[in-house]
Amino acid sequence: MYQIKTYNKISAVGLDLLDKEKYTVSDSAEAPVGAIVRSAALHEEKFAPSLIAIARAGAGTNNIPTDRCSEEGIVVFNTPGANANAVKELVIAGLFLSSRKIVSAIEWAKDLKGNGDAVGKLVEKGKSAFAGPEILGKKLGVIGLGAIGVLVANAACDLGMEVYGYDPYLSLQNAWNLSHNVIRATDMKDIFTNCDYISLHIPLNANTKGTINEKTLASMKDGVRILNFARDGLVNSADMIAALESGKVASYVVDFPTDEMIGVDGVVCIPHLGASTPESEDNCAVMAAEELMDYIENGNITHSVNLPDASMPRSANMRICVIHRNIPNMITSVTSVLANDNVNIENLLNKSKGDYAYTMLDVNECDAASVSAHIGAVEGIIRVRVI
Repeated sequence: MYQIKTYNKISAVGLDLLDKEKYTVSDSAEAPVGAIVRSAALHEEKFAPSLIAIARAGAGTNNIPTDRCSEEGIVVFNTPGANANAVKELVIAGLFLSSRKIVSAIEWAKDLKGNGDAVGKLVEKGKSAFAGPEILGKKLGVIGLGAIGVLVANAACDLGMEVYGYDPYLSLQNAWNLSHNVIRATDMKDIFTNCDYISLHIPLNANTKGTINEKTLASMKDGVRILNFARDGLVNSADMIAALESGKVASYVVDFPTDEMIGVDGVVCIPHLGASTPESEDNCAVMAAEELMDYIENGNITHSVNLPDASMPRSANMRICVIHRNIPNMITSVTSVLANDNVNIENLLNKSKGDYAYTMLDVNECDAASVSAHIGAVEGIIRVRVI
């Protein structure tokens, strides 16, 4: 039986896909071969030697020590696109929240309680304080055209906005899905200088941290409205607060509240609701379970963040899966080991990603323990499995 460890409550729709005759699922599994996590922080977690894969039921993997996982031969999956529609819908809501002062207006209206028949007159007298522009005809800049960014850009086009999109790494699939009405920006500066609204949809890393800062804010239109449903660290909090106080930024809608931002005039803090829909949680759990099963049972890798995607149909009785460093002569070394063990290779696939590579070899028969030991002894090999 394969043990799967859960670190958060995972939708039963996904977990039910795991064949109960092959898998046991528990949050206390002692020798898990796979794990599914949502938001639990795993950086201090000591992983069992049996663990070969972690599936993040969501897109971001900041809560997983991916570098350490690579060194330990643990494949880290995410579920891109599974929560895209849920986030897109909240971003569209954020556009209206940023424009029409809806949140502050609702809070103000609550204070009218107890005024009896005078409420109507008080509403008419006070509502002008919450006036805001329509989004129709305004310019929206979408930075990052992944699964979510494409949906946001397309929806904004449908709402009558003039949409600019920036993504130097736009995939072919996302390019096909993107509306032809979206104007391609060749540089983020095009978005900063032209757009009335800016929505962030990029990952947080060393290159993107503080993308919105004093310098980039200065290049934007006065009264710009910024939406951040990606990651908190993309925006420098101190610089954003200063821009709000000066009027440079009219509104900042963020799905990642911090102590600095809560209560600041012009900031709408949403408590990380982007993917908080039952549909999204089901979709993520289903994709995570399918990724784990395919890797555990077939060695196929789909949507990995730390290792290359690699998939091939079975062509023999046994499959040898090798995670290794991306250095010269590794394939020669592995195939030489198999030749010395009199193992004939029926099919082979090798893929690399950065410093790491993955090789699958289909063979009709071999001594699994012996082959694993001999390949594992080769310098640069990280993990060997025979399925």
